[in-house]
Amino acid sequence: MSDNRNIKLIIAYDGTDFSGWQRQENQRFSCLTEFCRGQNSLRTVQGVIEEALGKMHKEPVRLTGSGRTDAGVHAAGQVANFYTTIKSISPERFVPALNGLLPRDVRILEASETRPDFHARFDAGMRTYRYHFVCCRHALPHESRYSLQLWRHPRLELLNAYGRLLLGETDCSIFAGAGDQSKSRSRYISRAGFFIEGDKLIFEISANAFLWKMVRSIGGTFLHYEERGTPPEKLRDIITSQERNLAGPTLPPQGLFLWKIEYYRS
Repeated sequence: MSDNRNIKLIIAYDGTDFSGWQRQENQRFSCLTEFCRGQNSLRTVQGVIEEALGKMHKEPVRLTGSGRTDAGVHAAGQVANFYTTIKSISPERFVPALNGLLPRDVRILEASETRPDFHARFDAGMRTYRYHFVCCRHALPHESRYSLQLWRHPRLELLNAYGRLLLGETDCSIFAGAGDQSKSRSRYISRAGFFIEGDKLIFEISANAFLWKMVRSIGGTFLHYEERGTPPEKLRDIITSQERNLAGPTLPPQGLFLWKIEYYRS
C-alpha cells in the first residue's frame, strides 16, 4: 500500500433499506454487483460504496468501516477508509465523484487523505450513538423512519440516574444480543444520558466499542424500568446480575443513528 494514498471518508446513510453496513458474504466483492440490485436482503452500505469505488477505479476496492451497523440503523458520521491508486484527483473531489455514483440513501460528507497506516476501525477511540424519540404526539410520516413513537413523557431525572450507573468500565453482558460473539463484554462508557433537542427526546451514549444490539437494549431497558419507577440502586443490581432475561425489550432500529466517531490520532 506504500504507493497508494489512504483516503478517509465521513459517511451518512438512511439504513431503512439496507441489511446493515457490512457486505454480505454472498455479495461479490467487485464492482459487478448487478445481481444484488432489487434484493434488499443483500443490499449493504459497504457494498454499494465499494461498487461505486470499483466503477471509479475499474477494479475492486476494499472499504474498511469504523464498525458495523445493523439492518435499519442509520448513520450521520460513519467513518471508513480505502486505498486509492488514482493520483490525478484531490482527496476532496472524491465527495462529488462518489455521490454521483451512489444511491440517494448514502452520502459522502467529507473525504481527506490520511496517514498510510490509518485504520478506521482499529484506530477509533470513542463511538457515539443517538436514539431519537417522538413523545406524546403522532410522528410525522418522514419521522417514522428515524424515531420511535412514545405516548408518554419519561422522567429524565430517573433515566439519567440510570445512565450514570454505566459510566466507566462496565460489564454489559445483560445488554448483549443473543448472537453476540464478543470475547469480552466489558466496555468503557464515557456518556449515557437523555436530553431534549427541539421537540424530540434523545438518548446519547459514547463508548470505546459496543456489543451487538447493545444501544437498543440499554434504551429499552431504561425505559422499561423508568416506566415502573424502579430506583437506580435496584437497576444497578439487575445490571450486575448479568441475567439477560432481566433486560427490557430491545428497541427497534429505526430511531438509532451512529452519530460520530472520535479518533485520538488520525
